[in-house]
Amino acid sequence: MPAIRRSALATAAVTAVIALSATACGPNQPDADAKPSASVAPAGQSTPKLPARDLQKWKQGDWKKWDHWAHQAADFINPVIKNLWKPSRMSQAKDSPNEVPTSIGQDRGVSDPAPAAKAAQAVQTPYHNNAAPVGKVFFDTPQGSFVCSGTVVDDPAHPGKSNLVWTAGHCVHAGAKGGWYRNIAFVPSYNDQALPASQVNSAPQSEVAPYGVWWADWAQTSSQWISTGSETGGYGSPYDFAVLHVKPENAGGKSLQETVGAALPVWFNAPAVNQFSSVGAWGYPAAAPYDGQKMFDCLGKPGRLSLDPSMPTEYRLGCTMTGGSSGGGWFAKMPNGQVALVSNTSIGPADNTWLAGPHLGPEAQGVYQAISQKFANQ
Repeated sequence: MPAIRRSALATAAVTAVIALSATACGPNQPDADAKPSASVAPAGQSTPKLPARDLQKWKQGDWKKWDHWAHQAADFINPVIKNLWKPSRMSQAKDSPNEVPTSIGQDRGVSDPAPAAKAAQAVQTPYHNNAAPVGKVFFDTPQGSFVCSGTVVDDPAHPGKSNLVWTAGHCVHAGAKGGWYRNIAFVPSYNDQALPASQVNSAPQSEVAPYGVWWADWAQTSSQWISTGSETGGYGSPYDFAVLHVKPENAGGKSLQETVGAALPVWFNAPAVNQFSSVGAWGYPAAAPYDGQKMFDCLGKPGRLSLDPSMPTEYRLGCTMTGGSSGGGWFAKMPNGQVALVSNTSIGPADNTWLAGPHLGPEAQGVYQAISQKFANQ
C-alpha cells in the first residue's frame, strides 16, 4: 500500500505508542449520573463464580445454554476455557455490526453534515511496534462467535500494571433484549505480522496471539446500554462503551500493560468535537471488503452526530471500516501532548462511509472508576 501523508496528530499518536512499546518489560434514556453502573458489584464483593460441579459442565459446553443461565447484570460469569480461542476459531469469528440507517431521519439535535467516506489505511507491521495497545475482542453469542476491537488503557489503581481493556458495550452485552455474552477474551496485537486470512487458520498461536489470550474476569458497561441498547437503529449508542478487566489464559506474573508495553490514558469530558483538528480510529474491520485479520486506522477531523436531542452528541468520522472495528479506540492529543483515548467505535451506516462513537462523560468515567476500584486490592 502506498505511503500516505499523516497529520501531525497521527504522527504523534503513532510515535507515542511506539515510545510506550519501547518501555515493555518483556432506546429510552434514563437519568444519567456519574455513579457506578448497574453492572458493578458492591465494593469488596468478589466476582461471581460457578460451583465446581457447574464449572466443569460449563467448560464442556454448558455455556451454550443461554436460557439456562441468568441474564441479570450482576451475573457476569466468564471462566477461562483453555485453548477455546485457537487461531482456527478466531479466524472464523464474525463481525459485530451496530448499524444505523444510511440516512438518519430522526436527527433532531446538533449534527454536522455527514463526512465524506475516507478509506481506512492498513497499519504498518509489526503491530506491537506501531499500535501496541490495540487488539481484538472475541466473544460468543447465541448467534455464534463474534469479534470486536479493543484498547489497553491505564488503570489508576495499578499504575504501569493495568489489566484494563476499553471496548464497546455491544461487544460484551446484548443491551435491552439480552444479557452478557460468553467467553469474552482480548488478543493484543492480533495477527501481528498481518498474515493473509488463508494462513491465519493454520498459523502457530504465537503468531496470531503474540502476547497470549487474555480472558475477561469482569466486564463493566453502562446501565444505559443495558436498559436501552440495540444492535440496530443507534439506540443506546451515546452510552455504548465498556471496560474489561482481564487475566492471561496461561497464568503469569506480568500484567497486560507490562506484557504489551503500552496502555493509553482515557480522556473523560474531552472538549467539544469542533475543537479537535484530528482524531484517529483504530480497529480490525471484519465485514466485507475486509476479513478481520488485519488492523486499520482512519484519521481526520471529526464532526458531530445527534440521534436524539435528549442524549449526548457523539463524535463522527469519515471512515470505511466495517463491523469488527466496533469497540476500537479513538485517539487524540491532549493539551499536555500526550495521546489519549477519547471515544470508541459504536455505530456506522449500512454503506460504511463513516463511524461514530460516544463522548466519554461522567457515565463513562463512573464505569471506568468502578472496575478499577473493584480490583484495586488484587
